[in-house]
Amino acid sequence: MGKRKGKIREYAESFIIAALIALFVRSFFIQAFKIPSSSMEPTLLVGDHLLVNRLSYVIKFPFTDWIIYEIGKPKRGDVIVFRYPLDRSKDFIKRVIGVEGDIVEIRDKIVYVNGKRIEDKHAFFSDPYVLPSSLGPRDNFGPVKVPKDSYFVLGDNRDRSLDSRFWGFVKKEDLVGKAFILYFSWNKNPERIWEFVRWKRIGMLIR
Repeated sequence: MGKRKGKIREYAESFIIAALIALFVRSFFIQAFKIPSSSMEPTLLVGDHLLVNRLSYVIKFPFTDWIIYEIGKPKRGDVIVFRYPLDRSKDFIKRVIGVEGDIVEIRDKIVYVNGKRIEDKHAFFSDPYVLPSSLGPRDNFGPVKVPKDSYFVLGDNRDRSLDSRFWGFVKKEDLVGKAFILYFSWNKNPERIWEFVRWKRIGMLIR
């Protein structure tokens, strides 16, 4: 009986230690993230599973958004994960377009930063129609100046993304980290059964 209790205690201690290590790693180093929507297509697809480097920009006190130390700042073109400003229980993923001090404007789907048209090679448009600003900010927006310690972000799928055009800027304290690699990709609607897994996407670096 004593040996059995000893084994149970040993397993329980091992489980607790493993859980604490996993919690520590997730809090400070790496976080897994799944793509739930088409807002970043074709760069990221629904069903993609990726890893986020939590040490890319800031170190936070566990379970809070209190910044202990700032390591770096997001750059234009970075794909970042952050707390959704309107509901911080949710994480969003978008691409950085403007940083502190930038003036961002969108005219007929074309993005301008500080008065210059940017090289927007990741942008994808599924709707050829251009919406006037009177019908919404999707295709015509701004100009706006990015505030201090804030970022203007867009989804690569510009016609199907809820981003800074609609809800504003990402603040430094809402940063989670930089997305860097796909570790799995699940296709829910394959033409053939062996295509449930998108094998070619596994291990892809996110750019």
